[in-house]
Amino acid sequence: MDAKELRDKTPDQLRDELASLKKEQFNLRFQQATGQLENTARMRVVRRDAARVATILNEKAAEAAAN
Repeated sequence: MDAKELRDKTPDQLRDELASLKKEQFNLRFQQATGQLENTARMRVVRRDAARVATILNEKAAEAAAN
């Protein structure tokens, strides 16, 4: 998922995406704690995607406040 795709989404879609990523991040942490996690790189990807979505949400909020 790249920033260009995310910027085309509405804030509601971004919030849904962020919630989904946070849920996946929790599940990955749970799998790691129980020794069931196979793809450890996925944790890094999900964490960065969540940060990317949060950043774009903040950009959109700042833009809306400026207008």
